[in-house]
Amino acid sequence: MKLAEREHFSRQWLIHGFTRDFRFEGVWALPTPGGPDDFPRLIQILTTFDEARRPGSLVGTLFAIRESLGRAFGWDGKVADPVRPSLRNRLPPELAGHPSGVTLPMGLTPLYQTDGEWAAELINGTVHGIMHLGWTQDRSGNYRGQMAMLVKPNGLLGRAYLAVIAPFRYLIIYPRLLNWLGRKWLSHNSE
Repeated sequence: MKLAEREHFSRQWLIHGFTRDFRFEGVWALPTPGGPDDFPRLIQILTTFDEARRPGSLVGTLFAIRESLGRAFGWDGKVADPVRPSLRNRLPPELAGHPSGVTLPMGLTPLYQTDGEWAAELINGTVHGIMHLGWTQDRSGNYRGQMAMLVKPNGLLGRAYLAVIAPFRYLIIYPRLLNWLGRKWLSHNSE
């Protein structure tokens, strides 16, 4: 479920201090009801999302097309360079020294992890993107995950690219990711 922007910005996330020049793309409530100590499990499950690599799946097909275009146009070379430096350069040493130890799908690189917050980045010729996860507690004491996306387009190409892929992200990729996560979360709860 997509949430109001205030659900991200009203919380005291560390990510706010490093992404002031990024555009906020949205925040979603994750179908991950749990307790105060379940955040590491959310990261472990989410980082195994494999539909982007599964041949024949709609998301897999979209990612295959994107990878082909990236190779053809040279969008996906070096991860970070002086023009597009990693967000890691902005992190204080205590965060930069604690990236998540997981291998991520979809070209994401872990930035940092705390007890209730996690961030990863993607840098290429079109965009510098940030995926942010947080573990939230509502007024009734229930916990769940929250995912926010932030982007910084790389010039005119990046702005055009984000406009073209927006329907695919909002109508296909994010809903499938959230449905997949909900199923995985429930299956892990029943084990």
